[in-house]
Amino acid sequence: MKETMEDSVVTQAERIAGDFLLEQVKTSYQIIGKGFVNQVCVVETVSHKVVVRMNDSGTYPSYVKEKWCIEQAAAFGIPGPEVLSIGIVDETAYMIQSFIDGDNGLDSTVLKSDVWRQLGKYAKLIHSIQVKGYGENLIDPVNGEFHSPSHAGSDGSWLGYVQYNINSLTEYDRLIELGVITQMKSQRVRKLFENLKKETFRFGLIHGDFSLKNTIVNHTGQVILLDWGNAEVKTVPHGDIINLMQCQILDGDPTIEELKAFLDGYGISVEDLADMRHLLLLRAFDNLRWAIDRSPDQIESYAAIAKQVVGMIDLTNY
Repeated sequence: MKETMEDSVVTQAERIAGDFLLEQVKTSYQIIGKGFVNQVCVVETVSHKVVVRMNDSGTYPSYVKEKWCIEQAAAFGIPGPEVLSIGIVDETAYMIQSFIDGDNGLDSTVLKSDVWRQLGKYAKLIHSIQVKGYGENLIDPVNGEFHSPSHAGSDGSWLGYVQYNINSLTEYDRLIELGVITQMKSQRVRKLFENLKKETFRFGLIHGDFSLKNTIVNHTGQVILLDWGNAEVKTVPHGDIINLMQCQILDGDPTIEELKAFLDGYGISVEDLADMRHLLLLRAFDNLRWAIDRSPDQIESYAAIAKQVVGMIDLTNY
């Protein structure tokens, strides 16, 4: 009988877990849904129950980063799964984690705004973890140093990122053609971005993907944080908060109430969001330019976000 795709994923997870735990596998199943990029399976032996996450071997550095982040966060009192092992076998990168009992945050009966408030508290702790550098690649786990790969027009630094987005505001800009900005607004956005270069920001670790799906709420109501694949060193607290503002624009999740709860947990007022909109605009333009270069099927949705963010900012002062 031909093995289905799902069977082969489970078989591989069983082999990886069995080799690590040195025990016979009792049961196993694949977790489908919840938006995982990885293939995720639960494997149980007589004395262990683990989660095996798998992806192609190129994602191994991301697993190194996740393991590092989970361990740093745990030292700051943020509950997460224990990472038992990471490695590569037959072109497959894997991460074995302890299984956590509880409900996914999306399915939990705990008030969603309470989960968001707790995530706000976690975010504040995460932003105080010692890191160096800037960007999404962890290049030196011993010293917690991150790096951003350079690309055409940017050297990968924070100032390079801002300057790239200033230089892209030309009279032949696709953003004008897409109706995101007018020629006149482009000049004003340029001034706004020039001002960002003069501001002093604090850089810190951000989780990069706060959402209910990335939590498990256990029977005591404790919120356990998952999935650090999008972690990076960015401006804090802005990095995580503008992510949430962008998600809210995109699909209304988190709701306004939930975002307030997150900010409340963090200790930031809604009024503080006004200052963050300039960075949200920078992110929205940068994402749209990335889509234009790399992912044409996402241009429309990123253009819609960028258009909305332009509408949220009073450009008359620039």
